[in-house]
Amino acid sequence: MLLIDVLLISVGLAMDACVVAAGAGASGRSSGNRAIFRLGFHFGLFQFLMPILGWFAGLTIAGAIASVDHWIAFILLGIVGGRMIRSGMKGEDESGAGDPSRGWSLIILSIATSIDALAVGFSLAMIGVDIWFPAVVIGLVTAAMSVAGLRLGAKLGGRFGHRMEVVGGVVLIFVGARIVFEHLTAA
Repeated sequence: MLLIDVLLISVGLAMDACVVAAGAGASGRSSGNRAIFRLGFHFGLFQFLMPILGWFAGLTIAGAIASVDHWIAFILLGIVGGRMIRSGMKGEDESGAGDPSRGWSLIILSIATSIDALAVGFSLAMIGVDIWFPAVVIGLVTAAMSVAGLRLGAKLGGRFGHRMEVVGGVVLIFVGARIVFEHLTAA
């Protein structure tokens, strides 16, 4: 597999994480170097691990997950997005809601944005590609794009306040719906 192919796959997989990170940054609750590191690291780590899991999983598990992976991503993104919308509509201050770059929110977002990487890993196994190099590139590209998304979202959130948290929540739900739509139209 050529480096350009790996980079294109990496950017495609990282897009959801970048958009989700922008929403987290826009919420105003994920600011500072620690939040940037946590989000970039976890999104990159999960995008690194999921193709490896998919590669090792084989046909049986990947086939079972493929039938519901889009719904899992939609539900997880919908839960976090709904919480962000509710928080933004109430105009809660920063102490009133959790930081999406911490705890269960971070884990849920990391899983939701990396489920499609599981199928990529399975696909790479089917065409006989060694998984380690693509997995590292996918993880690094995702981490970098997540940091960029978080910083952009933070700038927008600082300028537009709680309205950006509502927009961020809507974007998360939209990303989940897009995943379901793409899966249903491909079938």
